[in-house]
Amino acid sequence: MSRVVRSSKYRHVFGTVAKKEDCYDDLRITRTAWDSNLVCANPSYIAVIYQAAGGGAFAVIPHSMKGKVSPNLPLVTGHKGEVLDIDFNPFNDNLIASASDDGTAKVWSIPEGGLTSPLTEPVQNLVAHKRKVGSVLFNPVANNILATSSTDYSVKIWDIEKGKPTCSIDAKHADIIQSVDWNCSGSLLATACKDKKIRIIDPRAGDVVKEVEGHQGVKGARVCWVRDNRLFTTGFNKTSEREYAVWDGSLTNLERQSVDSASGLLVPFFDGDTNVLYLAGKGDGNIRYFEVVDEAPYVHFLSEFKSSTPQRGMCLLPKRAVSVADCEIDRLFKVSVSKIEPISFQVPRKSEIFQDDIFPDCFSGEPSLTADEWLSGKNGKQKTRSMAPGFIPKEKPVVEFKPVKEEEKPLSEREMKDLIEKLKNRVAFLESEIIKKDNKISELQK
Repeated sequence: MSRVVRSSKYRHVFGTVAKKEDCYDDLRITRTAWDSNLVCANPSYIAVIYQAAGGGAFAVIPHSMKGKVSPNLPLVTGHKGEVLDIDFNPFNDNLIASASDDGTAKVWSIPEGGLTSPLTEPVQNLVAHKRKVGSVLFNPVANNILATSSTDYSVKIWDIEKGKPTCSIDAKHADIIQSVDWNCSGSLLATACKDKKIRIIDPRAGDVVKEVEGHQGVKGARVCWVRDNRLFTTGFNKTSEREYAVWDGSLTNLERQSVDSASGLLVPFFDGDTNVLYLAGKGDGNIRYFEVVDEAPYVHFLSEFKSSTPQRGMCLLPKRAVSVADCEIDRLFKVSVSKIEPISFQVPRKSEIFQDDIFPDCFSGEPSLTADEWLSGKNGKQKTRSMAPGFIPKEKPVVEFKPVKEEEKPLSEREMKDLIEKLKNRVAFLESEIIKKDNKISELQK
């Protein structure tokens, strides 16, 4: 890890926690042991996975709902199992996807202004995985394209309007998939797996392009794409020290550095506009941040935000929602036991003039491709807009979501007979199991 003082316009970035009244408090945040970020945010809402009995739930909170949150906060419920991951559609602030322990992913439409009553009916059910769905992640370029990963060791790509998997990457992973990330053009996926391998996947071809041995520790790993289609991964070495590594597009290791010997997983968040990378350790109170460059050692340490409150999860706010007037280059939302704290990262400047050197054009929130264009093999780049105050972007087109739901067709006579036979066999099997258990209980009672 390079700690040599070097010239950089982000050298003096500092993080500041929001005041207590500007945080989101009294939340019943999930206690799940599943490794996810627990929270996601867009310019309109913050969503966080909630603790719920009898199924899974998550809350969608408008940014304006600060302070102590009502105990009767309406939730998004509908999963039969615990919610494990959530992600907002980058092109539609009111669409959010969720992954669950019940083996399904669902897409939800949030009413304008937020929820006023519990939401129980999704606009789309995504059913194809055989086991729990551990992650959901929208494509950053193509509209309505969603990637899901599961403990059945598969990754599936969905057109959420049609509600069907369009691509499936099966039998390519030998263990649980711990992390999935799209590259900036939305053409490739990278995965980190419990089998200690890092893979680059062409989702439309349904095949692994490259794979390599990653971090040798038995604990978790994370992967994210950084500038020029390089990969940044975090994990543990053989002696259980936390480390990070940088890889090129052919998965040649360019850099590997040990960080410390703490036990929490390091979670990376990359700002592609400023090339600033944040590392938040689970269970830590600190956030390290670095600048990613083209030359070795590729990752330069900038500074460190410190806090006495450990973080359970975190997310990065889309760049177009930060405060330019305060020279805020990024905002992270930190999840603790019952609170979400905004942490603002700012570059100190005395001038009130727009600082165009630290605010390059950012992602505009508009799709570059339709789902059909992307599936046909077309590639694109993210559309950008100026961040200058007074800049009036062209009116954002309404991104319509028209889910297609197949009507259940009545079963034919043959299909009905097959179903009855299948159910009879199932009943016979269960009856035999009950007899076996009864016999076993009788033997134990003698």
